[in-house]
Amino acid sequence: METQKFNYDNNIVRAFLYATIAFGLVGFLLGLTAALMLFYPELPEFLFGTDDTTIKSLASGNIQGLINTQGALGFGRIRMLHTSAVIFAFVCNSFFCGAYYSMQRLLKTRMYSDTLSWMHFWTWQIMIVSVVITFLMGINTSKEYAEHEWPIDILITISWVIFGINMFGTIAKRRVRHLYVAIWFYIGTWLAVAMLHIFNNLEVPLSFTTWKSYSIYAGAKDALVQWWYGHNAVAFVLTTPVLGLMYYFLPKAADRPVFSYKLSIIHFWSLIFVYLWAGPHHLQYTALPAWAQAVGTGFSIMLIAPSWGGMLNGLLTLRGAWDKVRENPILKFFVVAVTCYGMATFEGPLLATKSLNKIGHYTDWVIGHVHIGALGWNGFMAFGIVYYLIPVMWRTSLWSKKLANWHFWLGTLGIIFYAVPMYISGFTQGLMWKQFNPDGTLVWKNWLDTVTAIIPYYKMRFLGGLFYISGAVLMVVNVIKTIKAGSFQKNVPAEAPALANIGSARKEGEGLHLWIERTPRVMAILAFITVAIGGLVEIIPTLTLKQSVPTITAVKPYSPLELEGRDLYIREGCNACHSQMIRPFRDEIVRFEGKNGQYSKAGEFVYDRPFLWGSKRTGPDLHREGGRNPDSWHFKHMYNPRITSAGSIMPRFPWLITNKLDKGQMADKMKLMKNYFDVPYTKAEIDSANQWADNQAKGIVKRIYSEAADVKQQIEKDRIAKGSSFVPLENREIVAMIAYLQRLGTDIKTTQIQTASVE
Repeated sequence: METQKFNYDNNIVRAFLYATIAFGLVGFLLGLTAALMLFYPELPEFLFGTDDTTIKSLASGNIQGLINTQGALGFGRIRMLHTSAVIFAFVCNSFFCGAYYSMQRLLKTRMYSDTLSWMHFWTWQIMIVSVVITFLMGINTSKEYAEHEWPIDILITISWVIFGINMFGTIAKRRVRHLYVAIWFYIGTWLAVAMLHIFNNLEVPLSFTTWKSYSIYAGAKDALVQWWYGHNAVAFVLTTPVLGLMYYFLPKAADRPVFSYKLSIIHFWSLIFVYLWAGPHHLQYTALPAWAQAVGTGFSIMLIAPSWGGMLNGLLTLRGAWDKVRENPILKFFVVAVTCYGMATFEGPLLATKSLNKIGHYTDWVIGHVHIGALGWNGFMAFGIVYYLIPVMWRTSLWSKKLANWHFWLGTLGIIFYAVPMYISGFTQGLMWKQFNPDGTLVWKNWLDTVTAIIPYYKMRFLGGLFYISGAVLMVVNVIKTIKAGSFQKNVPAEAPALANIGSARKEGEGLHLWIERTPRVMAILAFITVAIGGLVEIIPTLTLKQSVPTITAVKPYSPLELEGRDLYIREGCNACHSQMIRPFRDEIVRFEGKNGQYSKAGEFVYDRPFLWGSKRTGPDLHREGGRNPDSWHFKHMYNPRITSAGSIMPRFPWLITNKLDKGQMADKMKLMKNYFDVPYTKAEIDSANQWADNQAKGIVKRIYSEAADVKQQIEKDRIAKGSSFVPLENREIVAMIAYLQRLGTDIKTTQIQTASVE
């Protein structure tokens, strides 16, 4: 057959490579900033200004500078920006970089369309920039790893579809009969992410001219869908695509074939099947139905087998080539990356068991676990690919192997100094929370006792982050020097015989998987069925059966002011540090019960869109916050947490006290809740929304003034100073926030809980 000549497109690979490096640094810097704020919460005050004379400031000492930031550098926003930057900007760009490079060579063809390649690149980068802008402004949904509001969700979908068309188009015009294992993982990734992203982000916009939207799921149902997505974002954004890269780049760097073809088959199909069932392990001991929790645990434990099968397949590929690891920094990165993958995928199933989950959940143990995967598996795989591609694409040798080795050791030290303190911190938290005295009282009654005990570990974690980002900076220097010494080749000449058309029917004597490998359509259909089964079995019963969330008659919808306060809570990212889920443990009920001593019930969350159960307790749980502290306490706590809680690491929110509350969409929000979600607001309540909110606000302000004369005096001074521009306290954001916090957990009482009968 006649040999055909064509060119590989390195230009698109270079674009994604540059984006990987740039956004990697941004993601690491944001993570370092978040780590710093957990033991130095005064950082925004230091940068922008403060009225606290005990804190040095770069500004004039006036708190107006901090107020003017409107919380852009608040921990809640920085934290979600960090996770999104690492997942969508760093890891996804590294995947696209490696996929565009490897697909062309594995399929012996140029990408299906250069135009689609560049449309994919620019739509993805525009999405990332949009995320940065909106998150800093407080525009978010609060749903972990899916905080983007609806216009950005649509942009992600468009970009992902463009990538899919380009990928499947390239597969269709390939010059290689059978698809290599890396391509299997790319296909599985594309299908699963498309399904997860669409179903988790179904939401109703308040209007098509605003960013605000509300999830179509509520409470326990929203929690299940979110963690079905959240866990599988880890699976199909941070794991399967990177495994595809591992199957290509590790053998290439080692110059060895993959250890076992059969193990590759088992690894792929078992992994994409089992992963989709494991999401509920993030919701152990919560108000999620018990059967879903049990299924999540069972499948999480099963995940050890396929995960370790993949890890061993990667490490055993280096059989006979371990001498190269000593000399080759690329292989060093790959070996530690695959090892971290094995560690994280062993630890995850252990944390999914109820015995360990009750200690580890909501603690820093989970943070350490996640970062073994993020820093070790994702980060080191990305670094190894960068070091592999730069010399190849610029047709030169790496400028400095010594510098690459320094990067490796700094990165490895960074991982150790990050993870180990987080493990110790997590164990400390989990055990301190549960300690009782012989008389039945908590040993550590004050939440701040557990916070101050772990501050040294937060400082060590920050040091680990410094090591890690320092290594990345060395990589940038190495990359720049290598590029300057080399010559980039946009189009790489290649040749291969055309693929003969032999039909898609299975031939006599042809192995089943060999047939699947040469029929991409069949592989895609089977892969989709495989990834969809777990979601169908877990999610559909929970969403359709009313019995899964019994109605509690005492639970009423939020008032319009409380609804506004909830949206402010989401805007500020408060759920990054506070949970709203009291589990059925003696210590949690005793610690958090307040005036309403009950663990959280699924029926209490039927009006929560989205749910706000949280995944980390830096501060205490808030689900029974209502009535625990007076309104004036919340006012002062938001202005400066260290006034009410000495040693607190919570950031300040003074802009909430100065900002005027925008009530313009209050009635529209209630109408949306009634019309789309059957929330039982009456027409009279919607028509009188502003009056309802005003009356509630006046009551809160009256209590604040009666409890705190100093606050009343300060507001009066403010009124005199500002004259006609003065905004009464009743009309400020802080009052809505207080209304929401004082409502939490007050619908049900210890003495009486009635569950409505279900027809």
